[in-house]
Amino acid sequence: MSADGGSGTGRRGGRLWRLLGRSGPDDGGDLAVAAEPADAGCTRIGDCGERPGGRPVVRVTGTLRSVTERTVAGMPALQAELDDGSASLDVVWLGRRSIAGIEPGRALVASGRIAMTHGRPVLFNPRYRLQPRGQE
Repeated sequence: MSADGGSGTGRRGGRLWRLLGRSGPDDGGDLAVAAEPADAGCTRIGDCGERPGGRPVVRVTGTLRSVTERTVAGMPALQAELDDGSASLDVVWLGRRSIAGIEPGRALVASGRIAMTHGRPVLFNPRYRLQPRGQE
């Protein structure tokens, strides 16, 4: 068996790279990673309501309108309202009083499982990415 994964072509990578749809690490395609637009693959917040079959996992983007600290079951929680123009939802980080960069006016991409609380969509402890300032 050769060092290239058994293909005998002299190309690096092998089976794993073919399964991933790549020709190998030296093809140059992986080196120039294009910046993904913030809204690529995102769901409009207005479309995030209850769906048949449970609580869907969504990726949303928008601007933080308000950020407040509150208490949930005796524990601190940071709550923010995320708005994308179609609607807004609450983003709640349980066990946190503050998070650097989470402030009103900041653009954010968040993903997680939607829950409905008091008829309003909520993301609890989502994965998130703050957008660079000036791109709001």
